[in-house]
Amino acid sequence: MTTTTRTTIPPVRSGHAERVIRLRLSTRARKLVLLVHIASAGAWLGLDLVLGILVVTALASTDATGAAAAAASLAPFATWPLAAVGLVTLASGLLLGLATKYGLVRYWWVLVKLVINVVLVVLVVIVLSPGVIALGDAGRAALVEGETPAVTANLLFPPIVSSTAVIVAMTLSVFKPWRRVHRGRREHRSP
Repeated sequence: MTTTTRTTIPPVRSGHAERVIRLRLSTRARKLVLLVHIASAGAWLGLDLVLGILVVTALASTDATGAAAAAASLAPFATWPLAAVGLVTLASGLLLGLATKYGLVRYWWVLVKLVINVVLVVLVVIVLSPGVIALGDAGRAALVEGETPAVTANLLFPPIVSSTAVIVAMTLSVFKPWRRVHRGRREHRSP
């Protein structure tokens, strides 16, 4: 009689976060991606600050030409450049998340930064762009006619909110608060 021996392979435990897709980058490449991430976040903050200055100028200027010029310059400046630096920040952040020990959703601070970035890019494209483009058109028309364009104080909120959110994300990067994200309870191994 022949006997066969079966070996059983232990099941893979899917509840553990030990399986991580990690991209391998050389030290030089990782530092380059980190530099791009920091520079794009800094550019984003700078664009937000200039956007705020242009909105305040358009609102507070007593000179019709100055207000119209500030309003007219908002559209080409505030739409696609902001979306572009937001997307570069997002792409470099995703690459860093996949290439470092921090992961994309392993730590709360990284997850919060990811959410902030995605929300801000979506807000720029969906909410800010249409209003700023309309204001830019009104500003150009006001320049031709020599009138003051109608600028609402609501345009102060995007640069304030975005600047604050980018500063919060930068602060999270430096201080790395909070613990790891827990993905359910750990399974107990039977003896």
